[in-house]
Amino acid sequence: MSRKIVVAITGASGALYAKVLLNSLVQMKEHVSAIGVVMSQNAKDVWKVELGDESYQDYPVTFYDRNDFYAPFASGSAGYDTMIICPCSMGTMARIAQGISNDLTTRAADVILKERRKLVLVARETPYSLIHLNNMTTITQSGGIICPASPSFYSNPQSLEQLIKTVTDRVLNLVDLPSNGYQWGN
Repeated sequence: MSRKIVVAITGASGALYAKVLLNSLVQMKEHVSAIGVVMSQNAKDVWKVELGDESYQDYPVTFYDRNDFYAPFASGSAGYDTMIICPCSMGTMARIAQGISNDLTTRAADVILKERRKLVLVARETPYSLIHLNNMTTITQSGGIICPASPSFYSNPQSLEQLIKTVTDRVLNLVDLPSNGYQWGN
């Protein structure tokens, strides 16, 4: 089965998470038929500061403006079955939890939740306040999955990208896509 996936990138720190995730997704042509990406302006700024370039523009995906409510995944009828927000800021999480669809990211998340499809938020914040935890609870109770950007060390990663991949491979597994990442006990 070929999947249609939305990736939203917010302005939270962690552009490398988004880059490693996109690298994996674009290599999954046999599993993924469409990748739509929406980035906030802050996400573009953070990418440039943290990664030193604007290489997000080089990916063979379709980019949508954050205010483009005509994007296909702004409606459930377009059949996008998965949304990953990576990294996910606490502000974006709060708007999703409260049903505030004020941009394409929050509208798409609302659509994914109402259609009972896969939504994963890669939360990038520490520590969490009670407000953050309550928003995470609301999203989880609504069918979303909170996957904090908490890398693991079991695999003895030898680079920053290998460390980041411990999170992005977990995200791929959560949305039922194959990853060739480290598995405990192997």
